[in-house]
Amino acid sequence: MGIKENIIAFKENLPSEVKVVAVSKTKSPGEILEAYHAGHKIFGENRIQELVQKAKILPTDIEWHMVGHLQTNKVKYIAPFISLIHSVDSMKLLSVIQKEAEKNKRVQDCLFQVHIAREETKFGLSEQELNDILNSSEFHELGNIRILGLMGMATFTENEQVIRNEFRYLAELFRKFKNDYFKQHDYFRELSMGMSGDYHIAIDEGSTMIRIGTIIFGERNGH
Repeated sequence: MGIKENIIAFKENLPSEVKVVAVSKTKSPGEILEAYHAGHKIFGENRIQELVQKAKILPTDIEWHMVGHLQTNKVKYIAPFISLIHSVDSMKLLSVIQKEAEKNKRVQDCLFQVHIAREETKFGLSEQELNDILNSSEFHELGNIRILGLMGMATFTENEQVIRNEFRYLAELFRKFKNDYFKQHDYFRELSMGMSGDYHIAIDEGSTMIRIGTIIFGERNGH
């Protein structure tokens, strides 16, 4: 099956309220267009240079998501057009996003990335760090940022119980932060968790947004 068939078949079996971010890193504009012509508009990238080049030449109604770790010095390159940044993991990064969003006269949608995995190598905030940010005066001055929810990556393991527990923890945090800080804000509603290997568990545990590469595009070529 081709990319077009893959994406149509995959989305047919999903709950309608779950958004699919097609992770298109290392994929060519032609491959992205195949998914686009199947009616898919949301694509996720994790390298800035690649993302900027693709955004220049692909249809302008594509919704680009930054799903990888974002360095502060790279924000300016995507600030004019990025739809959603999934990987906000510090107040410092938020401040830079604010500055660039202001320059571009935009309100930038973001998700806080929470560290839920056992691997130390994964990025993300702890529950305490997230509380500290949300309680800070700096956070309340960010007029060009809208926090839509949380994102997390589970441990890379065959043990489904470990993955389930991590997703469940993130979903609990989401409800807690919604209740404590975003009760009046309807836009705080996204829980980005689940990839090709574990999306079914993520959906079980309340994910609203899954990041899918392999199932749509086939095995990744290169890194």
